[in-house]
Amino acid sequence: MEQWLKEDERLDYLLAEELRIIQSPSVFSFSLDAVLLAKFVNVPYQRGKLVDLCAGNGAIPLFLSARTKGHITGVELQDRLVDMAKRSVHYNKLELQIEIMQGDVKTIASVLGAEKYDVVTCNPPYFPAHEASDKNLKEHVAIARHEIHLTLDQMIYSASKLLKQGGKAAFVHRPSRLLDIITAMRANRLEPKRIRFVYPKAGKEANTLLIEGIKDGKPDLKVLPPLYVYGEDGEYTAEVREMLYGKEQ
Repeated sequence: MEQWLKEDERLDYLLAEELRIIQSPSVFSFSLDAVLLAKFVNVPYQRGKLVDLCAGNGAIPLFLSARTKGHITGVELQDRLVDMAKRSVHYNKLELQIEIMQGDVKTIASVLGAEKYDVVTCNPPYFPAHEASDKNLKEHVAIARHEIHLTLDQMIYSASKLLKQGGKAAFVHRPSRLLDIITAMRANRLEPKRIRFVYPKAGKEANTLLIEGIKDGKPDLKVLPPLYVYGEDGEYTAEVREMLYGKEQ
């Protein structure tokens, strides 16, 4: 076990997928948003080429590997996170299905090739760069959460560039950016087709947005039923519990 870990890293369980992932409290740990996006996106089961942008420590590629036999490429800017993700892939013996590469999302289409992919996912930085002035934020976290190296428009442009005609792009973001997201998607030939709002619990405002679009798709937007993370008892709802832990026997 120890040979897989560095410094303050730990090996966590992805229980629903029966996989393990390397995480670090001081560098990076994935959030529920990654789980929600990986379960929300439509993916081809038998084959296909998928790309996860802003892959962090590889959570979304690992989650997707349980839903598709297609090849998954994870793209991450930060060397330390790339190293963590690669070791997680190796630990789970998924090297033939998942490739993790260091790269800049803004220019990644010129590296991977334009219009070659069936699915692109991204859990991007949510917050404007000027909000990253908090000196308590560690660099790895600041880059992952704030638009220091990547803006929303740049991310959506790259996602579209990678996709084949008819390919699907799915993003998780904040509801406050909904109009910005739809505007950028349509400017880049991605027609929004499915939206789902995620609420901490019933009676609260939505704090997360899931959206999927099709490249050169026809306008036909479906707003899916709301997803509640916690019930009145403060425990995960049945739907979220199944996402995290798998179906109860």
